[in-house]
Amino acid sequence: MSQLAKQEKIELLSLARRAIESLLREKRVDVLSAESSGLARPGGVFVSLHRQGRLRGCIGRIRCADPLYRTVQEMAVAAASQDFRFHPLHPDELSDLEIEVSVLSVPEPIRPEAVEVGKHGLILSQGLSSGLLLPQVATQYGWNAQTFLEHTSEKANLGPHAWKDPRTRIEAFTAEVFSEKDLKNREEE
Repeated sequence: MSQLAKQEKIELLSLARRAIESLLREKRVDVLSAESSGLARPGGVFVSLHRQGRLRGCIGRIRCADPLYRTVQEMAVAAASQDFRFHPLHPDELSDLEIEVSVLSVPEPIRPEAVEVGKHGLILSQGLSSGLLLPQVATQYGWNAQTFLEHTSEKANLGPHAWKDPRTRIEAFTAEVFSEKDLKNREEE
């Protein structure tokens, strides 16, 4: 996975915000094109929304053939309006909304002992059940690799020890994670 340039990250965050604003203010979303040709490459993306340091929505696609700029806009709108854990976002929440984008590498099988906290995100699946946690989740909560595997197992609704079951598939991915807050703070330095 090639790294995005700072300007590409800024553009993706801007596209995400404009899509959410359009949804909330105009009740419609027109997918905008990207200026940077590097954003036309396909890839998996998650968009996380935060307010006052708390998660407000998070939706993504693990694998996607659509261009990054399109997927980011679609996932931003979905995170704002379709995350079943939260009520849809209201226009008055825009002023303190923080957008974070995670651009994913292609997931690959991994052995539990090879999981690196802070580097890997995990997908755990068995039959029709699956669960995914982004790499920043384990770091945010201070989990070790085993705790990360247990929480991913629980996210898949398989119980905390499903990661030990030989029928369980464990995949890892890396993510390039950036947010409006991160980029703003870097500009101020």
